[in-house]
Amino acid sequence: MQNISEYIQEIQSGIYDGRLREIYVDEKLLPYQKQRYQDALLKFQKLFGEKGVSVYSAPGRTEVSGNHTDHQHGHVLAASINLDMVGVVAEIGAKIVRLVSGDAPLIECDLGQLAPKEEEKESTAALIRGVAAGLVQRGYQVGGFEVYVTSDVPMGAGMSSSAAFESLIGTIFSGLYNDMQVPSVDIAKIGQYAENIYFGKPCGLMDQMACSVGGLIYIDFADVQQPMTRQIPADFEGRRYSLCIVDTKGSHADLTEDYAAVPMEMKAAAAYFGKEFLRDVEEEDFFANLAKIREEAGDRAVLRAIHFYTEQGRVSKAVEALEEDDFDRFLSEIRESGASSEKCLQNIYSIKEPQAQSLTVALAVSEYYLKDNGVCRVHGGGFAGTIQAFVKNEAVDGYKNIMEAIFGEGACYVLNIRPYGGICVM
Repeated sequence: MQNISEYIQEIQSGIYDGRLREIYVDEKLLPYQKQRYQDALLKFQKLFGEKGVSVYSAPGRTEVSGNHTDHQHGHVLAASINLDMVGVVAEIGAKIVRLVSGDAPLIECDLGQLAPKEEEKESTAALIRGVAAGLVQRGYQVGGFEVYVTSDVPMGAGMSSSAAFESLIGTIFSGLYNDMQVPSVDIAKIGQYAENIYFGKPCGLMDQMACSVGGLIYIDFADVQQPMTRQIPADFEGRRYSLCIVDTKGSHADLTEDYAAVPMEMKAAAAYFGKEFLRDVEEEDFFANLAKIREEAGDRAVLRAIHFYTEQGRVSKAVEALEEDDFDRFLSEIRESGASSEKCLQNIYSIKEPQAQSLTVALAVSEYYLKDNGVCRVHGGGFAGTIQAFVKNEAVDGYKNIMEAIFGEGACYVLNIRPYGGICVM
């Protein structure tokens, strides 16, 4: 650890330029990140005083393929992105976490009490306590620290700000008290545990895995206790493509029922065979009994199950295409994934509000504008929120301008896949 003044001097001198380029990928972001890190260090100093500190980072994530299949123990292709949360941290003797995020008030979490607290549900303190509890349950050490967190992962835009936060806190505990020896997969599982049990949100594991492990990763959830992960090569910049996420600003209010219906209906199709998850039902058996499943579970359940089976094939083909350096075939699978989400999964808009179709508008305009210059699909849970597009670099500025003319300034994020999950930066 060094003191804040020393870090700022080194950042200004360029000592960390290579490290920051490696993390954030885009050369144009270097001046922004250097200033951002200096501002964060100074804000910590203002809040907690001049101390020896370390700096940690955890990224947001994007789902590339496998829309709504992880909750059925399927497999997905996901990636960390070069938007992240950065924490400036100092270890303290007391078993207390003192955290300030952005301009929000100070939060204190007493680690002497690690049981869930009902009054803390849906709070930042609940996530801190849950991560600490999950680490202790697995035999790891925890202790107190002061931290200032700055984030450019947008909340509510499908890039998993909560999973990024869980990964950041888990990585800080790993660095300060466990010699950075907590595996990234363990940090992901602990983050999910904190969100499920302490925060009170029944999320899957994909978000935490992508944020904690980092890079472009294939994840197989056949065994949810020990999901299999594999890094996948992807040089989008070399192919002169950019990853764009468009926030359509559609409201997520009152959509809980729509989100919950997707896994519920997929499980209803699986229940015909006495199974809980579609991954445990053979595809051939499903299609052989499709007429009877229609009678018992309904047509939308059948369509959503069809999406599950066909999407699993697309994930495999997309991975294979990238590993064989066949980028055109990869883009074709992404296009087909989007079409299936719209037609079979039906998570583009809520049937309760057919006049509110921001995602449908974004996809239609994207297809009209991009033509052969890219592909697009719904991103994340759907119904509102964001779409994803892989766009040729020469078309990015025009695409960004069109999307922001419709959905507002700053609605289109031009991103790169970051090679790291949760890390100690300095």
